[in-house]
Amino acid sequence: MSSDLNATPPAADPRSFRRWVLVSSILASGMAFIDSTALSVAMPALQGDLAATGADLLWINNGFALPLSALLLPGGALGDCFGRKRIFTLGIVAFAAASLACGLAPGVPALIAARVAQGVGGALMIPGSLALLSTFFAPTERGQAIGTWSAFSVVATAVGPVLGGLLARAGLWRWVFFINLPLAGIVLTVLRLKISADRKSNHPVRVDWRGALSVTIGLAGLNHGLIQWSKTGLGDRAVLASLLVGGSSLILFIVIQRRVNQPLLPLHLFQSRTLTAASLLSLLFYMAFHGMLFFLPLNLIQVQGYDPALAGLAQLPLMAMLILLSRWAGQLLDRRGPRLALTVGPALADRGISGPPSCPDYSWPAPGWA
Repeated sequence: MSSDLNATPPAADPRSFRRWVLVSSILASGMAFIDSTALSVAMPALQGDLAATGADLLWINNGFALPLSALLLPGGALGDCFGRKRIFTLGIVAFAAASLACGLAPGVPALIAARVAQGVGGALMIPGSLALLSTFFAPTERGQAIGTWSAFSVVATAVGPVLGGLLARAGLWRWVFFINLPLAGIVLTVLRLKISADRKSNHPVRVDWRGALSVTIGLAGLNHGLIQWSKTGLGDRAVLASLLVGGSSLILFIVIQRRVNQPLLPLHLFQSRTLTAASLLSLLFYMAFHGMLFFLPLNLIQVQGYDPALAGLAQLPLMAMLILLSRWAGQLLDRRGPRLALTVGPALADRGISGPPSCPDYSWPAPGWA
């Protein structure tokens, strides 16, 4: 996104107009957060109905996450080029259509393809929601607006596992996807009736498609290689080829970012040791956190015999603590700096994920996982 996002919007934007901008941004991003966490609890039910393997479940999960992560930056640049409301609307339509396809998918291949389309829609929708806030809110109000957006995003994340558990228990796991349709309809109606204005960058913006393609191929290659590695071993030619293509494409991405005038990821930012260390820590932490959100419901339901609804409720204390302590943690960060929080936080998270020293002897993998 371009630097002119910091420009003060015209005073003609009334308070009610900005309120509708905030509502549309919250509902749109909430769709993605609810969908992600609700599906994690519904995975065992999905696996039983579609006879999915463990590798299939990983692809159903990563099929959404991969294009989302690879195309977030191009999605923001497209908004700068063609209008933030326009690209935001396109993302919502694509996400809703893909959600319908997910809910109607007759089998695993169709579901994975629809999840990839969902990820592409999310890559246009999520940065668009924040871009609208940065565009239509003045700097004096922008922090409060983004804080409200963040709070509701955490609430949506907390609601997801409970909703997914209830739907899975009722045999309605497909409604994890169908529930996005009325939410998308509400957002599109608000955008059409209440938010007539649109803005794009005042400066020429070029989308780095070569960088977007290389990082997408790189992440896809590594995903395929690592998933297949568990099934066929590292000596398999397809696994080695996937890892080689993925690694080479990510190296090519770095080379492209060094040479283009408007890179997706300005590498000079990483000259800061603080930013580099914080980014690496965030990468490792969220790898563990999202891995836990994927495997925990499978373990609770398939190994420990939890009811799906109870498995969803078992994640509620974690989500509740995120909601209750986020503001206090931000204040602590302002007073003490990031070092204490970034040291103690991951240590506590590791202790929570590791669990107590004495655990029952489980049979793993669970039936139906392989």
